[in-house]
Amino acid sequence: MVSSHLKKVTGSNITLPKGFSAAGINSGIKYKKKDLGIILSEKPASAAAVYTTNKIKAAPLEVTKESIETEGLLQAVIVNSGNANAFTGEQGRLDAYAMRNEVSERFGLQQIHVGVASTGIIGEPMPIDTILKGIQQLNPASKLNQALEFSQSILTTDTKTKNACYSFTVGESEVVLAGTAKGSGMIHPNMATMLSFLTTDANISPQNLHHALKKVTDQSFNCITVDGETSTNDMVLILANGYADHEELTPEHPDWGTFLQALTLTCTELAKAIARDGEGATKLIEVTVEGAASSEEARAAAKSIVGSPLVKTAIFGCDPNWGRIVAVLGYAGIEMSPEAIDLYIGDFPVLVQSEIERFNHEEISGYLTGSEISITVNLHTGNGIGKAWGCDLTYDYVQINSSYTT
Repeated sequence: MVSSHLKKVTGSNITLPKGFSAAGINSGIKYKKKDLGIILSEKPASAAAVYTTNKIKAAPLEVTKESIETEGLLQAVIVNSGNANAFTGEQGRLDAYAMRNEVSERFGLQQIHVGVASTGIIGEPMPIDTILKGIQQLNPASKLNQALEFSQSILTTDTKTKNACYSFTVGESEVVLAGTAKGSGMIHPNMATMLSFLTTDANISPQNLHHALKKVTDQSFNCITVDGETSTNDMVLILANGYADHEELTPEHPDWGTFLQALTLTCTELAKAIARDGEGATKLIEVTVEGAASSEEARAAAKSIVGSPLVKTAIFGCDPNWGRIVAVLGYAGIEMSPEAIDLYIGDFPVLVQSEIERFNHEEISGYLTGSEISITVNLHTGNGIGKAWGCDLTYDYVQINSSYTT
């Protein structure tokens, strides 16, 4: 049940929480599109991040992790697109440090209070001189236009920006939590292979912020998949600067649950936007698994279904081939009974207790022509419930990714 104190904010942008500003420009990494952005807090903020599980991690992630682990604080995050600075050796690490140091000098911050993120092509040297000159051109402001320009600066093959924002109260203080994300391809958690940045003026310690982010990430960003690929670069990062001026939030605080709800709704909205914007995608697919042995098994089964290339192509072709869904359940590595499966495509029952229901093939095909598709499975094994989101697999996905570097 969503708290009555929790409200979705229109005109979502990451500068809506008090004390934050942002900017995004074209620095010259790309030909015309924006490719360099910054988020800036007026004072050092509690920081937490969750990183890709790929064993090959890009240099910016290592530098950001080092910064956060030093004091648990960040005051700025510098982000570039167009070059991932991944698998670039020692020079890549030096380039990430150079970005951090340039922001430190430009805005008068401690070096360890600067995070770094990059996204783009793997294995190419960073145009570091171009980036350092670009940092000097950044002029953050707490305005909608600058926030949207930041959201544009982090995109790669995305077709649109992705933003979400909620407000709630802690005691008598209004608190705002906002987020922006990029992600279109190479999306298959864990971690949620993309970049997402969250800002809030809540007063919360780095330790409790990390606890909340990890919990919510498992239920949102780690429940999306586009193509089964796990990136080298990506992370979810949150800054909380305390400008809402309320009693510190802890798990024991009466408004802790409301904060978790706001964080969950923001992250889920961004995660679904990423799944919807999968490279070449035409449909958002939501899979719900009920009656699993645990919520973890429910989420695993849901992710297996929505990540299956055969399921994804069937939905693209508007083919109600339910056998593909059942086949995925059989290899998903979960506890289940093949004799007790309920399966719905939209509102259409296909299986009840593993008995095939009579259904109109053309009606379900018609439903599958829509832009949002739901699949519901009940395993009748336990009380676990989980969701996952993904997209269909289209001809355009192949075209986009067959010429990514050319």
